[in-house]
Amino acid sequence: MYALVMSEPSSSRTKVRRLAERASYDPATITTILDEALICHVGFVDDGAPVVIPTIHARIGETLYLHGSPASRMLRSMRSGAEISVNVTLVDGLVVARAAFHNSMNYRSVVLFGSPRIVDDATEKWAALEAITDHVIPGRWADSRPMTEKEFKGTLVAALPIDEVSAKVRSGGPSDDEEDYDLPIWAGVIPLQIRPSAPVADSLLTSEVPAPDYVVDYRRP
Repeated sequence: MYALVMSEPSSSRTKVRRLAERASYDPATITTILDEALICHVGFVDDGAPVVIPTIHARIGETLYLHGSPASRMLRSMRSGAEISVNVTLVDGLVVARAAFHNSMNYRSVVLFGSPRIVDDATEKWAALEAITDHVIPGRWADSRPMTEKEFKGTLVAALPIDEVSAKVRSGGPSDDEEDYDLPIWAGVIPLQIRPSAPVADSLLTSEVPAPDYVVDYRRP
């Protein structure tokens, strides 16, 4: 998939035009953002109207996988081979500038376009469902009650190649106007991150089941 020259946009619609210096077409940057993000937003057209749906995703190699119910209009739209767009965004900090106009955020985002396919191969589908589960909580698939055949058949999986894609990244402090730097106004960055709290056990646990290490020590990549 990455045979294209990834130092350049793969298509006109993945070329970052606004603040182009923040663009990245590097596969490592793109996959790192996709792997860290817990959810993505999928844009598609349903009955002539634009729709954006948040959902869980997972990456295996150069393919992004999505899943859902066969009744999902998002998944139904993919059966026809219609194009979709996928976005993930990670907010790393709030940038506080001296001037309100220059307040900003530090972020990492990816935008992906393409025509997904419904996964019919059982082996690929199982692997995708495992990847989606472990994308959220690494190690949980092997520690869960196995999916039944009914559950497996009642879940659709779609695959989207990660080839028409770009990233956009902002980092660092505020960019104020030169004449504002001497103003007696605080400026800087408020860092943000996902910080899990102590796990809370289900009240319906039937015995003293200790929380596994991957729950107690949970962290995002």
